[in-house]
Amino acid sequence: MSSLSEVEILLVEDNMSDAELTLRALRKENLTNNIVHVTDGEEALDFLYNRNAFSDRHPDWKPKIVILDLKLPKVDGLEVLKVIKSDPRLNRMPVVILTSSSEEPDLQESYRLGVNSYIVKPVEFDKFVEAVRTLGLYWSLLNQLPNGD
Repeated sequence: MSSLSEVEILLVEDNMSDAELTLRALRKENLTNNIVHVTDGEEALDFLYNRNAFSDRHPDWKPKIVILDLKLPKVDGLEVLKVIKSDPRLNRMPVVILTSSSEEPDLQESYRLGVNSYIVKPVEFDKFVEAVRTLGLYWSLLNQLPNGD
């Protein structure tokens, strides 16, 4: 794994099987060199705000994308999304929800809070890998952010 100053993708996923599938799909497209995986919402916020285990990270550095599950321990994904999108230093950072929840209230609240994309995890392995591959390619390589982001 690269140094924390070079991380391009922050993966926030508590289910280790889903995390491994996501990493595998990203690895297949050579997108895993610059990824940090955390397992709960509190750890995601610690990473983004350079706290606790991530206190030595440069405060101006931000990932290119956050891939965020909704159902997380400690701090749930909607709360993490709310914090990111309400902070002027982070709010233009793309956040993609990758979740097993197809519940309409979760979808509505995610978009109300400013999510950039909402993807329901496909059950079939091949479709899951394709969904992650596509989102990784688009947000990491194709999407353009303004200077300073």
